[in-house]
Amino acid sequence: MNYWLMKSEPDVYSWDDLVRDKKTVWEGVRNYQARNNLKAMKKGDLAFFYHSNEGKAIVGIAKIVKEFYPDPTDNEWSVVDIAPEKKFKTPVTLAQIKGDKRLQDMALVRVSRLSVQPVKKEEFDMVLALSEGK
Repeated sequence: MNYWLMKSEPDVYSWDDLVRDKKTVWEGVRNYQARNNLKAMKKGDLAFFYHSNEGKAIVGIAKIVKEFYPDPTDNEWSVVDIAPEKKFKTPVTLAQIKGDKRLQDMALVRVSRLSVQPVKKEEFDMVLALSEGK
């Protein structure tokens, strides 16, 4: 299994929207590195759902339910389908992540503008523990 982080502006598409919709097409990615990350996703992979701009926090975990396929609006780009897996009891803020030396190499800290990022298993487990107050 691979782990990821996917960013969304909550006023555009929030965690609550994903829960309401039960699943969604993750579209609109127009960065080559982010597109390559979408292509690397496999069904069953887990992704942190990150509210960017407003909130700046990981608020839950989504599951990849359909592997990449051409973006219906532009075949040069790719999309995946995701569904909500787990809402965090306590969101993990960007400030918490930046303040934790164990997470200093996380893509969210190093390549902050990338909208779809890989996450190492150890990083995933640490962020999950932070969300549970550990």
